[in-house]
Amino acid sequence: MPVWLPLLKASLPYVTQIVATAIPAFTAKPAEEKTDDITTQQIAELQSAATQNAESIHVLAEKLQQTIEGIEAAGIDLQKKIIFFKRLAYGAIAVAVIALVIATASLLS
Repeated sequence: MPVWLPLLKASLPYVTQIVATAIPAFTAKPAEEKTDDITTQQIAELQSAATQNAESIHVLAEKLQQTIEGIEAAGIDLQKKIIFFKRLAYGAIAVAVIALVIATASLLS
């Protein structure tokens, strides 16, 4: 399984939220309102969308940082386990060689 797959699964809900927030739903232009009022309202909607987008990006960055730290911790743990199992394998080889020497010596004598 690729390493980036958990990152994608963790960030996908936030990406959809960011995309949904970034596309502002502008209000329909009523005939009786002035253009300046609608422009002001659209600017307020864009500012609100930008604020929500920034908050979503901040949350996404925190989650990504936690995921990367978890992956690094798991990598360090795996390295320690590999070293342990290598030492265990070397010990088993040494015991097997000693047993072979003892068996050969007992057969010859």
